Amino acid sequence: MIDFMRNKQWFFLFSAIAMVISIIALAVFGLKPGIDFTGGTSMTLRFNPQVSQEDLRQELMTFGHAEVIIQSSGDDFLLRMKEIAPSEREELISVLEEDLNAEVMVRDYNTISPSIATETAKSAGIAVMIASVAMLFYIAWAFRRMPNPFRWGTCAIIALIHNIVFVAGIFSILGKTTNIEIDALFLTGVLTIVGYSINNTVVVFDRIRENIVKGISPDFAITVNSSLLETLGRSLNTSLTTICVILALFLFGGATIHNFMLVLLIGLLAGTYSSLFIAGPMLVVWEKKEWRQMFSGLSFSRKSTQ
Repeated sequence: MIDFMRNKQWFFLFSAIAMVISIIALAVFGLKPGIDFTGGTSMTLRFNPQVSQEDLRQELMTFGHAEVIIQSSGDDFLLRMKEIAPSEREELISVLEEDLNAEVMVRDYNTISPSIATETAKSAGIAVMIASVAMLFYIAWAFRRMPNPFRWGTCAIIALIHNIVFVAGIFSILGKTTNIEIDALFLTGVLTIVGYSINNTVVVFDRIRENIVKGISPDFAITVNSSLLETLGRSLNTSLTTICVILALFLFGGATIHNFMLVLLIGLLAGTYSSLFIAGPMLVVWEKKEWRQMFSGLSFSRKSTQ
């Protein structure tokens, strides 16, 4: 039997290290905004016959787009550059076909003005904040028959923030090292993670509530540990089947959804981890007033939940 409660200090320590690294990365590097937040043009091109990324970059620089960011995915190239008009796009395609001696297929084309981009960024931030507050009150209401229901909601939101910060930290590092940008699909992925994480956490909390009502043990830590064990199989099976689909889309879905799938993959792993190893154990620490022990050397209660 896995004793989640005995090892909770290690789970918290691992998460604390991940959070510190993520926050430092965000503070130092920030997130690399894509055209959805800065304005510009994105295109997905396919060449026949295929051309090298360096040759394509050289042609674009010659055309006056030294700032272009190119990502390759299979046979496609995803281009992000400053805003260009449709007439300039047609001219660019003609130049590429002539200079690279290849037929160019435009598989995707989007242009966003800076004003729309700014509004998108503001709306995204507001959406995340409203969703978090709404879920806090919903969980508090759903578990209103439990002692201190807002405690349950707060633990769920802390686990949720853990997941969002971790994903943002990873993308901050990737933005610095591989020029990966965040766009509207990144925000869509983050909001998807929000829903998935809360759902998984509520399932665990609901089992804890059922076991409290059943009175399986007067020790709250034992009740939580048993609940985590009972939901472990369900959580892992759901996550693994979802990961299989996400991996398939990540590998074969094309450049336009590559970053979106990456957000979902990282967020899914973080969400599964936090719902099992953070939210429940944090509820126990709060219930037993073990915060002082946690902050003064990670010397948590040594009682076995067996």
